[in-house]
Amino acid sequence: MDVEQLTCSIGAELKGVNLADAIDDDALFDEIRSLLLQHKVLFLRDQKISRAEHVAFAKRFGELEDHPVAGSDPENPGLVQIYKSPEQANDRYENAWHTDATWREAPPLGCVLRCVECPPVGGDTMWANMVMAHQQLPDEIKHKIAHLRARHSIEATFGAAMPVEKRLALKAQFPDAEHPVVRTHPETGEKVLFVNSFTTHFTNYHTPENVRYGQDFAPGAAELLQYLIRQASIPEFQVRWRWQPNSVAIWDNRSTQHYAVMDYPPCHRKMERAGIVGDKPF
Repeated sequence: MDVEQLTCSIGAELKGVNLADAIDDDALFDEIRSLLLQHKVLFLRDQKISRAEHVAFAKRFGELEDHPVAGSDPENPGLVQIYKSPEQANDRYENAWHTDATWREAPPLGCVLRCVECPPVGGDTMWANMVMAHQQLPDEIKHKIAHLRARHSIEATFGAAMPVEKRLALKAQFPDAEHPVVRTHPETGEKVLFVNSFTTHFTNYHTPENVRYGQDFAPGAAELLQYLIRQASIPEFQVRWRWQPNSVAIWDNRSTQHYAVMDYPPCHRKMERAGIVGDKPF
């Protein structure tokens, strides 16, 4: 297996390997997992694997989870079908920097995404290294956010376009989760900036240390949150991947954000994603 680093900050392409082989080859899988922790997102071309093999490989990381809004393959639970057609040009839930499903109490460990069909040009995906984003914050900001916590909401994102009854039912099923603004990666021990487009507000900002008067709290807290969310947009933290059919991306959802570029209507884009159950951030 050849490993080609793609940027100075994040991402590597694996060549000369078939993911189906890693289903039963412990040494190969362990090497892939180690490289994932190092590079945070891995890319492979020409992976002509079946849906069952896709699921079997992803399950080597852990149990899979379904998505309450996106549909799954009925014969392969946990394989979410992200199919976009020209008629869905206004369905733009992906083209924002986000970490998958942080509205869960235990967001996914990571994901394995395979391209089934893509436009000839466009439809790229970008990833950002949120460990580096935290490392390069000014020291005074690091100090200020070290013990902050924030809410993450599916109601305010996927639920926003739903009728009110359906939106409230979605929130009842998935109440807003609260996570640390800076989480510790459970395997590497790295500090990760852990806010994204699912994050609505800080929950413990309004203290005497931070707030003299109301203007310090609002919009002071909101401005700080938006500043932190914008860190994913810094190009030095990013890698951009151009899809081809049977290309695969594997990413660590605990230490990255990603952005699916919606620049390809009126074309089709069909992706299949296996999300791996994670743990509660700390």
